[in-house]
Amino acid sequence: MRPTRWRRSTHVVLAVAVIVLVAAVVAVAAVLTRGGDTSSAMAPPAHPAATANPGVVPVADSAPVPTVAGMTAVLAAPVADPNLGNVGGRVTDAATGNQIWEYRSGVPLLPASTNKTLTTGAALLALNRDERVTTTVVAADQTSQPGVVVLVGGGDPILSAAPPGQETWYRGAARISDLADQVRKSGVTATAVEVDDSLYTGPDFAPGWDPADIDGGDIAPMQSVMIDAGRIQPTTVDSARSRTPALDAGRALASALGLDPAKVTMAATPPTGRQLAAVQSAPLIERLRQMMNASDNVMAEATAREVAKATGHPVSFAGAVDAVTAKLSGAGVDMSGATLVDSSGLSLLDRLTSKTLDEVVNAAAGPDQPAMRPLLDVLPIAGGSGTLSDRFLAGDQKTSSAGWLRAKTGSLTAVNSLAGVVTDDSGRVLTFAFISNDAGPMGRVALDTLAGALRTCGCGS
Repeated sequence: MRPTRWRRSTHVVLAVAVIVLVAAVVAVAAVLTRGGDTSSAMAPPAHPAATANPGVVPVADSAPVPTVAGMTAVLAAPVADPNLGNVGGRVTDAATGNQIWEYRSGVPLLPASTNKTLTTGAALLALNRDERVTTTVVAADQTSQPGVVVLVGGGDPILSAAPPGQETWYRGAARISDLADQVRKSGVTATAVEVDDSLYTGPDFAPGWDPADIDGGDIAPMQSVMIDAGRIQPTTVDSARSRTPALDAGRALASALGLDPAKVTMAATPPTGRQLAAVQSAPLIERLRQMMNASDNVMAEATAREVAKATGHPVSFAGAVDAVTAKLSGAGVDMSGATLVDSSGLSLLDRLTSKTLDEVVNAAAGPDQPAMRPLLDVLPIAGGSGTLSDRFLAGDQKTSSAGWLRAKTGSLTAVNSLAGVVTDDSGRVLTFAFISNDAGPMGRVALDTLAGALRTCGCGS
């Protein structure tokens, strides 16, 4: 079974918790002036004042809530599409948290990348949104290992080997070149490089992952230091990933220091010498935005391990899952039926209910967990960004969900899922989660039709 891969990422800023995107039309008049000249003969003709229709407007609290009967009637046909296969779903009012509709919402199903919604929610609860990850270079024992420097992984997978001034695949990435510059200024003449990846414990490849997905570009072994999240060709959309990401990072540092990259080795024990250099990642909120828009599995796994470290759990696959689960349970999310072995949703062994998924999004949209609110900001926008940039575009202006729906996508072979928010045509904001397993050949289209029906519901009392 092969995942369907998406790597388009668009930076979108959400000005309010839930937005309505409308066309902005601006009329601008140019007024020409000449200093000191008040002659009516030289004055430009009068122009109307500039006007603008706002592109971001709030929704009204008074918008009617869809009735259970009305929502059931609207979703009856699309949820019965055989292309959905084994499907579960739930729809909830964002403002009140009240369930409006459900269909087998308590059945555990393979969630695919909607699992990243849980990882993001837990990260926002456990970490500061400005949190940065630090990668260091430390001197080895200069008595027994003179000139040996150790690259110490702090859990930043998007450290980049791109030269100064060149854009990286990941925005705001720290640079190997900066580490090398600091080492040269430290007074230590580097003669060899070792790599310490001891921060992460346990296996570096999760149960239920397919090793072929490394060459397919979907994942790399999870090690606590990488360059460009393991991407071998960091500026190419379909780049394969590396099987030795930590060694690659060490080799990149060696090359930047003018040393033989073939002689880089893994450190036997964590170094205890003085710190020679340090660089920091982009802030958490920027990394979450990139991870969710591109559905980047490596970034998701690294983020979950940040949560594990911050909450005292083992910095491993199992520890990260436990940390994410504990954070969300503490925020009132019902984790019943959740069986997870990773934090990206790539594993074929993961199981979640649509109820759990919807509760995570609803917690972000509601009033009780303000720390989770940025989750809405990093969801792809239908027809506008990330993995939804080319979806929900069919239909006329009245029926299209483009701009009105935001959701995290999930795609594996015969698996499609969505979890997000939508404003219906009465102006009511709804949260939703749909998971489709054993889907037919038109499964994704059927799922989009189901979610798109929420936009046109207007089935309030």
